[in-house]
Order: sequence, then C-alpha cells, then structure tokens
Amino acid sequence: MKFLTKIGIQKSWIIVCFFNFLVASIMGLVMRFLYLFPLKNINYSYLLHGHSHVAMLGWTYLMLYVLIVHFFIPKDKRRKPIYNRLFWLTEFAVIGMMIAFPVQGYALFSILFSVMHIVLSYVFCGLVWRDCCKGKRRDKKLLLGAILFMIFSTVGIWLLGPVISLAGKQSIFYQIAIQFFLHFQFNGWFLFAVLALFLRQIKNEIEKENSLLFFALLIAATIATFAFPVSWYVKNNIVKCISGIGVVLQFFAFVYFYKMLKSQISSFQASLSSTTKMVYSLAIGSLFLKIIFQLMLLIPVLAESSHQIRGFVIGFIHLTTLGIITGFLFGILFQNKLISDKSSFVRLGVKCFVFGYIITEILLFLQGGFFYFNKGVLPWYYESIFITSALIVLGLVLIIVSELKIKKIRVD
Repeated sequence: MKFLTKIGIQKSWIIVCFFNFLVASIMGLVMRFLYLFPLKNINYSYLLHGHSHVAMLGWTYLMLYVLIVHFFIPKDKRRKPIYNRLFWLTEFAVIGMMIAFPVQGYALFSILFSVMHIVLSYVFCGLVWRDCCKGKRRDKKLLLGAILFMIFSTVGIWLLGPVISLAGKQSIFYQIAIQFFLHFQFNGWFLFAVLALFLRQIKNEIEKENSLLFFALLIAATIATFAFPVSWYVKNNIVKCISGIGVVLQFFAFVYFYKMLKSQISSFQASLSSTTKMVYSLAIGSLFLKIIFQLMLLIPVLAESSHQIRGFVIGFIHLTTLGIITGFLFGILFQNKLISDKSSFVRLGVKCFVFGYIITEILLFLQGGFFYFNKGVLPWYYESIFITSALIVLGLVLIIVSELKIKKIRVD
C-alpha cells in the first residue's frame, strides 16, 4: 500500500491495466512460440482462453473503467471508496482468470472468476448510470449506449448454461450465444465507450444534426451486423440481407462521424504531440480498414470463407482490439498526460508496439490470402510473426518500466 500511496491510486490503476495487457501479450507470444517449438505440458487451447479473457477483461475493460471514472464521474463522486474497491475486486477476478484459464481451461475456478467479473461489471454500470454527470453532450449519450450494450452482451453468457443442458456444446445455439456476447462486447460496449471517450476530448460542442444521425445509425448497425456471425450457422437469405444492411448503415454512420468532426480536426490535431498523433492515426486507420473489410463481405464468396480462414479471423479481431480500441485508449492517455510521452523509453515503446502490430496484421492477412488461394504457408511465416509479436511485448515493457520510474501524481 505504501507503493500505491506514493504514485497515486489512479496512477496505480493505469499501471495494473498495462500489467494485464503485458501478461495477455506474453500469452499470445507463447502461443506463437508453440507453433515453432511445441511443448506437451502447455495446452494451447487453455492458453488461448487465458489470453483472450485477460486481454478483453484485464486490459480493455479495466482501462475503460479507469478513463470513464476519470472523465465522466464528478470529482466528489469518484473519490468515494466504492470505485477504488470495485477496481481491485475486478482486478482480483482478472488475476483469477489469468491463473485458472491456462491451467484448467473452462472449469470450476475459471468460470467462478468469470461470473464474478460479470457481476462486478453490473455494479460498475449501475454506478456510472447513477453518477455520470447529466447533460446533453453526445459523448454522454454514447457512454450510456455503451453501458447498455455491455449489460445486453452478457445475455449470451447466461444463456450458455441452459443451451448446454438442452442442446449441448455442439449445437448452433451454443455458438450463437458465444457470438452474441463477443459481438456486443466488441462492437457495442468497447467501441461505443472508446468513441465516447474520444468525443470527450473534443472541447467544443459538436454539430447536433450529424451527431444524432451518427448515434442512431451506429446503434442500428451494431444490432443488424449481429446477423453476420449468425449467418455462419443459419443459412438464410433474410439473415444475410440484414447483415448487409447493417454493414451499409455502419458505413454511413461513420460518414456522419467524419462530418460532425470535420470542422474541428485541424484545431484538435494542432494540440497533439507526435506520439499522440501516431496512436490516434493508428486507431482511425484501423477503423477505416474495419469498415472497408466489412463492406467487402457484401461479396458472397468472401463472406462464406472469411470466418473459416484463421489468419482473417485473428487479423480482424486484432484490427479491432489492438488497432481501434487500444489505439484510442493510448491516444487519450497520452493526450491527457496520464502517461507521459516525454520519456524516450515510452516513445520507443510506442513505436515498437505500433510497428509490431502493423507487421503482424500484414502477415496474418497475407497468410489468410495464401490459404484462400490454396498457396500453403508463407515462407518463414511462423518465425516472422513470433518476432513481430515480441515487438508488441517489448513495447509494453518499455512503457511500463518508464511509468514505474515516475513518482509524481498526475491523476486527480
């Protein structure tokens, strides 16, 4: 506790989030290593579960927790002990999953810690709904939308028990329940929350008409595009049509997103450091690619094969998590000096992370293309992707080491 007092409670929250991110990245690196040197005493599937849960719930969820509390909860309310206690209880659940999943996969303890995390997330949603300062700003409406999607997504998790008992794990209902949770976590809760935090950084009130259209279209698109993962298991033209409509709605949503921010882009960029510009560019560029890739899925032959090729699936997941979500989170942290980019360690760390992410994405999609055209495996693919994944880990290590050296409290 003496250490936490020295660096400040919320500063310690940020370091813990980066620690979780580092652990998730190391798990991912070990999975790359297993392709080169298989180890019998490490279960790849268990490690994958640990990697995905710690990345989603230990990094993305908890960093959103930190930034939402900092930017949306008034000072007098966020200083109440409940937010600090809730953060550490949630981290306890994350550490439980961090240990349990690689050891036993989906079993008693990993499920208990997962359920604990969900229950704690409900408490957090209730606190934000109660304490978030009222107003008509569009960022607050996006945040409340994110909270609703977070709660909505967990319906998929609660349905797993009844589905397993009635239809079994091999049924399409089991797979659809999982995809329901993942879709509304990534495209609902996570995406809406980072966009709300990003809009919070825009000091001037944004244009009302375009912002309302953006908000309405994005909600409709998020709901409609759930039809795409459903189409993997339900071969029905109506489902495919709804998915296509959702993709088009998403495209127009971000057209209006650009329109409502167009007049403020120059003044916003002028205040940013080069490091902040880099990670925001990463986020915006990844978001643009996500929209383009989803528009390409309107081509039936691509839609049919997209979820069957591992390189495409992992590349798209990382495009969303490491590119869009993490890019925005990094940008907000650097812009507000919650992480200092004055340190050469941090700047080098960010460059390692960004370079490692970009090259890894290129390799994943290239390998996916090779499989799609029946060309086999790229030369030196597994070695190359292991090295580029190691750059991501190195980048996070450099950022964490730099932050641990800073004693000054920067977060109120």
